[in-house]
Amino acid sequence: MKNILVLFFCLISQNILTAQIHEIGVFLGGSNFIGDVGKTNYVTPNEPAIGILYKWNRSPRHSYRFSFMQSTISGNDLDSEVPGRVQRGYKFKNDIKEFSAGLEFDFFDFNLHELLKKKITPYVFSGVSYFAYDELFVVNGETKKDYTASSFAIPMIVGVKGTILENFILGFEVGARYTFTDNLDGSLPKNQNLESLKFGNINSKDWYVFTGFTLTYTFGEKPCYCAD
Repeated sequence: MKNILVLFFCLISQNILTAQIHEIGVFLGGSNFIGDVGKTNYVTPNEPAIGILYKWNRSPRHSYRFSFMQSTISGNDLDSEVPGRVQRGYKFKNDIKEFSAGLEFDFFDFNLHELLKKKITPYVFSGVSYFAYDELFVVNGETKKDYTASSFAIPMIVGVKGTILENFILGFEVGARYTFTDNLDGSLPKNQNLESLKFGNINSKDWYVFTGFTLTYTFGEKPCYCAD
């Protein structure tokens, strides 16, 4: 994970030297899990989440975006509305550290030249995420850690953002991550010695969701959005 942070700041430094206008800021919100343990709701934040992000605005409609997010995800069968899960009574916690890179697209022109005009636009973001997590397993109803692993996910984010001061942009977003693992909750351990402990739907991957606010500061030379 240290290597991921080094890569994140190297990308920022490189773009600051060559790009036209930049945003750097923070994410504050919450996370929730969608899988084989706990609630089945899609957006129900139950753990705090924080992050940092950087955007390189290439036009009034799109930006390259890089972020690092961190949270604990958790689930408890007793909070579920599914009778079978309540009766089973499993629960877990897992630490997520995520680096994402991709493209953010604005539905309306978000031209930062026009400093005196308030701007607001919905936006979407997607790309690729790489995250670290703990491989878990459940034995006698107790969740235990096997080892630390990593995997990829596809982030799908929708949000709305607007200028609040001359150099500050406030946003609110909901971002689901479709992961390539089914063991964030301990339901499908990779360890072959633990195969007998599998449970749940083995044909469905896990999801986690970050919901919250972003606050970014814009700086750098204002670009002339014209054809190269």
